Amino acid sequence: MGSSENDSAAAPSEVLETIQLEHVPSTHTVHVAVFKDVTNAEFLHQQLLSRNSEYEYAFIDATSVTSRLQVLAAVFKAITIQLSGNMKTPNIHSEIVCSLSPNKNISEAYRRFGITPTSRHLIIVKVLISPPSTLTPTTISQHLLTNVSGTPIPFTDSILQSDLTDWGKVRKYYKLNGVNWLDSVKDEAQRRKETEMLVLGGMALRGL
Repeated sequence: MGSSENDSAAAPSEVLETIQLEHVPSTHTVHVAVFKDVTNAEFLHQQLLSRNSEYEYAFIDATSVTSRLQVLAAVFKAITIQLSGNMKTPNIHSEIVCSLSPNKNISEAYRRFGITPTSRHLIIVKVLISPPSTLTPTTISQHLLTNVSGTPIPFTDSILQSDLTDWGKVRKYYKLNGVNWLDSVKDEAQRRKETEMLVLGGMALRGL
């Protein structure tokens, strides 16, 4: 399922962003890539279903995401859950997807926030835990470039919010359609910021 176009479009060093989260042990390193216009989501979804260890990533449908902070909050929460030994899903990457959800329904979280056969835009997170992981950012980048048929783009709020986020979907998933004061915010940037804060609040309340 390789893509020579991807190899020529971006070098491995340009695909993956390594992010150091505060208050996370040095044994855990977080790496994020974003691909738009993905054409082989069905294949990637199948690898997850078959538990192919080479595809152990958090494949997140980018249309359900409002910002970097939302993704990183889910990553931080999943790492905290993993360290506490209280995971309810198979691994830290599936835990990331579930941590995006405002409720505890695991199958719904996968369906709404994870990859589906029809997903077009993906945020892909890999948490390396050492030991025992021997993977590197370079090998992860090369694997993604070879196996994700899409265009790598930067992991920025401006790109996410302008090109990828489905705001109607976000409002539905986080039950924001009845929040009348949100509709009254005329400035689009401010409305997006307020939406992000409500989303983060919904995620934080999930475990209570």
